[in-house]
Amino acid sequence: MALKCGIVGLPNVGKSTLFNCLSSAKAQSANFPFCTIDPNLGVITVADERLNELAILVHPKQIVPTTVEIVDIAGLVRGASKGEGLGNKFLGNIRETDAIIHVLRCFDNDNIVHVDNKIDPVQDKETVDIELQLKDLENVETRIKKIERQAKTGDTEAKKLLKILTLYNEALSEGKSARTVSLNEDEEKIALQLQLLTNKPILYVCNVDEKSLKEDNKYVKAVKEAVKNEDAEVIVIAAGAEADIAELEDPEERKMFLEDIGLKESGVAKLTKSAYKLLYLETFFTAGPKEVRAWTYKKGSKAPQTAGVIHSDFEKGFIRAEVIKYNDFITLKSELACKEAGKINIEGKDYIVQDGDIMNFRFNV
Repeated sequence: MALKCGIVGLPNVGKSTLFNCLSSAKAQSANFPFCTIDPNLGVITVADERLNELAILVHPKQIVPTTVEIVDIAGLVRGASKGEGLGNKFLGNIRETDAIIHVLRCFDNDNIVHVDNKIDPVQDKETVDIELQLKDLENVETRIKKIERQAKTGDTEAKKLLKILTLYNEALSEGKSARTVSLNEDEEKIALQLQLLTNKPILYVCNVDEKSLKEDNKYVKAVKEAVKNEDAEVIVIAAGAEADIAELEDPEERKMFLEDIGLKESGVAKLTKSAYKLLYLETFFTAGPKEVRAWTYKKGSKAPQTAGVIHSDFEKGFIRAEVIKYNDFITLKSELACKEAGKINIEGKDYIVQDGDIMNFRFNV
């Protein structure tokens, strides 16, 4: 499932360092603006303890986790909507992603320059927001001019689109992002075709120094206050510490490192899970002697569409799905035991797959 999160922010906030911790791809990371010019694409593994628990019971030949694509995008500067810096290129790269991870610098370090020569993550956030909003406003105004004449002829679809565009135009003109506009389900489907930058789901990442991991510093507190009315999550990560953790190959050494800095889970693990949720993704499993595997599907998908994640033939020839709930499998410890206990449910085409379901699809092509 080719869904991507884009890492954005001002230059020198730690985007590329974080990207390198997250993925197998390696982006250049250096202490000067626009170190990243072309977007770097990487794949991150989504940590899921359920996969390991299933593997302990099934003893497969291999374990296959699920993944998410992530893009490290060049730093944005004031005036990007008018082409400043790498403006148009930057905004075009964001448009190609499905969700945004906005990295904010929340640490002091005189050795790492800031483009505005001061540390103010709330202002940094506003700089990015304004540039994205201005670009969206430009696009919306252009679309309104094109659709108005069509709507006046009585075209029903054009009228619907014009209404949505007008709502977006009002919000963006007031300095609000498109995602703040309330639409009904049908309107949201129409709005997707507009591909507005500020309509993408967003996650804020506060990049802090190591000592600020245990307790929010003043910068993190300011960010949380600034976004409290947004439908967005804020997570705190020390990208420098995560870079050190990433260099440790021994799981026990990583565990000890985390304990030393007072964490139960790495920031990278938290971020991958949050990115997964940000894209409205969930996981189902297949479990057998050859492999135990996690599969990604869009939340709310029905059984045939979910079967198509494995292979298109599974969806075309879908007959039924045999479903075991994860907790039942863990409790009873095998597929056979679940069958004997009547814990295998036979589901049809209208079944909405639930996160953690263990699936076996029957199909005929």
